Amino acid sequence: MNVTRAVIRSTGHYLPERVVPNAEFAKTLDTSDDWIVSRSGIERRHFAAEDEFTSDLAIKAARAALDNAGLAPEDIDAVIVATSTPDFTFPAVATQVQAGLGMHKGFAFDIQAVCAGFVFALANATGLIMAGQAKRVLVIGAETFSRIMDWTDRGTCVLFGDGAGAVILEAQTGTGANTDRGVLASDLNSDGRYRDLLYVDGGVSRTGTSGVLRMQGREVFRHAVEKLAATACTALDRAGLQATDVDWVVPHQANLRIIRGTAQKLGLSMDKVVVTVQDHGNTSAASIPLALSVANAEGRFKQGDLIVTEAIGGGLSWGAVILRW
Repeated sequence: MNVTRAVIRSTGHYLPERVVPNAEFAKTLDTSDDWIVSRSGIERRHFAAEDEFTSDLAIKAARAALDNAGLAPEDIDAVIVATSTPDFTFPAVATQVQAGLGMHKGFAFDIQAVCAGFVFALANATGLIMAGQAKRVLVIGAETFSRIMDWTDRGTCVLFGDGAGAVILEAQTGTGANTDRGVLASDLNSDGRYRDLLYVDGGVSRTGTSGVLRMQGREVFRHAVEKLAATACTALDRAGLQATDVDWVVPHQANLRIIRGTAQKLGLSMDKVVVTVQDHGNTSAASIPLALSVANAEGRFKQGDLIVTEAIGGGLSWGAVILRW
């Protein structure tokens, strides 16, 4: 039986020019390169320029994905941007991307699920393609988390960076088997009881300010490893697959200890895990598409590879997508 699959046609990414090494934080905080690396695995990250906004990063990543696919903006039916750091309260960053690319048709909207945003966006884009609402969807994760940092809090400000990654999902015909290319299954979850573990202490309705990020790092770590492994297993089960079938894991790049702990729970070697956290820090919703694009540019994926993407973020929100390259 023929079915419609959402297949990744291309990837693209963009990182701001400014690179910030760990040593820069040691000038103003009681921290060091060793301290940061030992707790997170992060060595450096990129920060956007003062006149560079989330939409700018997203547009550049989108253009890279279009160029890599040999497509023009008019070939895209929809734009979805996952972000927690929009330029404005409204309109959506996705509409600014649409305008920046010169698209004059289709539709565009944002998804806000913090670090899990790209997984949620990928699942929603797949649903649109399977429902016949779009043939090609540009799915972007883009963040400027440097704008919501408390620069006196060494437990958070050293962890995050700015960047954007994009994929183009395209409708293609499959057989319905789990050997098809494209997105095979997803698992999405959230539990608002854990809001206080990771949040920004501002907002339009509550304070009229943007606020800064607050995190209970130890508690987030405890939830992360358990929930990430569980959601990956659930999504694999829905696809009729198991961890031994996995060729690559492309996880949310939050913390190297979380990445290693999740791989261990899944029984997978770190040789099968794409790791970019050392170079980018935690770029929230941008981290998975950034890692996908970097690994793809390096030629690490081959057609038919089974890939697991999984992420957890504020909410708490978490999920996984299983796809075949």
